[in-house]
Amino acid sequence: MNRIIVLWASVLGALAVLLGALGAHALKELLSPESLMSFNTGVRYQAWHAIALLVIGFSSFDFKFKKAVFRFWLFGALLFSGSIYLLSTSTITGIPSQFLGPITPIGGLLMITGWILLFMGALKGFSPKNQEES
Repeated sequence: MNRIIVLWASVLGALAVLLGALGAHALKELLSPESLMSFNTGVRYQAWHAIALLVIGFSSFDFKFKKAVFRFWLFGALLFSGSIYLLSTSTITGIPSQFLGPITPIGGLLMITGWILLFMGALKGFSPKNQEES
């Protein structure tokens, strides 16, 4: 499981850097300052959750909700940041944004749920993970 978490963290992290560079250079001239700020919010949240996934992926401790935390953070970041990317660039992509509005808070709720599950796992305690298991 840890290997899968680290692989996805790497993908999210690489995409955050790529999209951050895109926003800083290519989109700077094409988007309004408000849209660019929203785009960068998506990049920031995606990067934070990539780092958080790396921490739990490289952790030698296991807890009951680890797989759930991974899934909530991954899908939350994809929905939250992905919908912000599409919303903030809709003027240049032509992608209709009406259906995207509700997706952003759903992604946010998924990320928050992941953090709550991490908290619950910490309350119940961590146990050393079998090093041969991954």
